[in-house]
Amino acid sequence: MVEKEKNPLLSPYLATLLGVVAAAFSSIFTKLAAAPPLAVAFYRLFLTVALISPFVVAQKDELRAVSRRDLALALLAGLFLALHFASWITSLSYTSIASSTVLVTMQPLFVLTGGYLLFREKVSPRGLVGAALALLGSAVIGWGDFRLGGQAFLGDVLAFAGAAFVAGYVLIGRSLRRRLSLLSYVFLVYGASAAVLLLANLAAGVPLYPYPPETWLWFFLLALVPTIGGHTVFNWALRYVKAAVVSVSNLGEPVGATILAYLIFHQVPALTQLLGGAVIIGGLALFILTSAREGENP
Repeated sequence: MVEKEKNPLLSPYLATLLGVVAAAFSSIFTKLAAAPPLAVAFYRLFLTVALISPFVVAQKDELRAVSRRDLALALLAGLFLALHFASWITSLSYTSIASSTVLVTMQPLFVLTGGYLLFREKVSPRGLVGAALALLGSAVIGWGDFRLGGQAFLGDVLAFAGAAFVAGYVLIGRSLRRRLSLLSYVFLVYGASAAVLLLANLAAGVPLYPYPPETWLWFFLLALVPTIGGHTVFNWALRYVKAAVVSVSNLGEPVGATILAYLIFHQVPALTQLLGGAVIIGGLALFILTSAREGENP
């Protein structure tokens, strides 16, 4: 039996915005972890699975009843998530937090298209204006930092690839969350993702230990804050709102990441980043408020 989630106590729109705040810590904790990108990605997912496993026991009957098709889709979502983390986290080694975060959050370009083609999810003209403004703000933030050529370009390409992969993950989640409870879904997806990343680490010869104690702390915080507090909240919201709402809301992540990068790494935001942040917030507010007024439900 799928858990009853018909009347959430917290607005899915508010929950999504809170998830964006949690997700903004992702690039910060990743930068602080003294470990190769693939190892960071693996431990982020592995520790997340370890943290949620005790709560999944109550879902064992549902897990046994999952159809082969849904299981295959969940495993595919896990593969997309693994590829997303591998490409995006690696990008942080080549380009700045601002550029990487901006490019990886261009996922609405894919999700809006996929949401319409797969689920016939339409966005009102006013909502599209808000989404376009948020995308424009992201472009403005990355403009001053986007550099063609050299390592920065490689990092930008990896970050944009991460956007495509996470879009596939979000779109599959929109479908599966209609049939699977939150814990069952994330357990399957995160577990598959961790397994793929483990194989990638072994194939690449990446050492999984030893690491400094503080790095293990960043691994744990990556699992707890941006994964459970961010991705898992997004997956919860996918049951109630269009994939585009979750995707477009993520455009707020560069704003939070840029602020945190300034406070922690003293990466002073340029005028274009400040202007872009203001445009993102305005566009995001318009999109979310429009979507909320439409009162969409599956």
